Amino acid sequence: MASSPVSLSLKSAVKLSSGFMLPMLGFGVYQNTGPTCLESCLEALKAGYRHIDSAVVYRNEREVGQAVRQSGVNRDDISITTKITTRYAGYESTAKMVDESLKKFGFEYIDLYLIHDPYSGKTKRLETYRALLAAQKAGKIRSVGVSNYGVHHLEEIRNEGLPAPSVNQIELHPFCQQKPIAEYCAVNGIAIEAYSPLVRGVAKDQTVLQVGKSPFLVYIRWSLQRGFIPLPKTATPSRIVENASVFNFELSEEQMAALNALDKGREGAVTWNPVDAP
Repeated sequence: MASSPVSLSLKSAVKLSSGFMLPMLGFGVYQNTGPTCLESCLEALKAGYRHIDSAVVYRNEREVGQAVRQSGVNRDDISITTKITTRYAGYESTAKMVDESLKKFGFEYIDLYLIHDPYSGKTKRLETYRALLAAQKAGKIRSVGVSNYGVHHLEEIRNEGLPAPSVNQIELHPFCQQKPIAEYCAVNGIAIEAYSPLVRGVAKDQTVLQVGKSPFLVYIRWSLQRGFIPLPKTATPSRIVENASVFNFELSEEQMAALNALDKGREGAVTWNPVDAP
């Protein structure tokens, strides 16, 4: 008999460069606010998710924290991510925002804090990154990462002699594989989180349909087998549960090769994907 999604999702995790573990299946809460966010997070934790991806700009940190407390799951068994956007870039404003996030979540620490985007420019990006490193040293953050960073953004951190981010969260799915970024991260020990792994439900290529599983499960399974950390989002209880059932099957080498061949580069992107920002 196959193991339940709960036990399987708990067992599937990657060790970040910070030394902390991050569950390989995340639950995204973009555009999910108020009571709906609370209810869907509770459903996700019940289904076995132990990784929730939030952000300051999502305006749902409070509900995510409330769900963790109401779930009955040990806080230390759940990995919580949030992100700081360009609006709050800079050393002092970032330090303040970390404290604000802690207050809204109602947590003593945040597992992973990301720079949400690279739009603030090199100087502000580095100030923000240094502030997150300082918060990590103070025990407020366990792991520091970035989001929507291209290779040149990652290189500027390296050139400053700063530790590499533990994570780079980028749009990533069979149609937009971000190969140069993925290769750089693999070489430098940076875990890749894949947002919009379900392609926003718009791309259902025959290659995906021929697998014999829901296209959504195929997309998530592809991410997992490539070593990425997918962050599917949905507020529908049945789909929350369904998306967690990706640990009960594997794609064959032939199926993976066919999916890998679907890459359209930047043209395959379905979101803002600002990895080329100066």
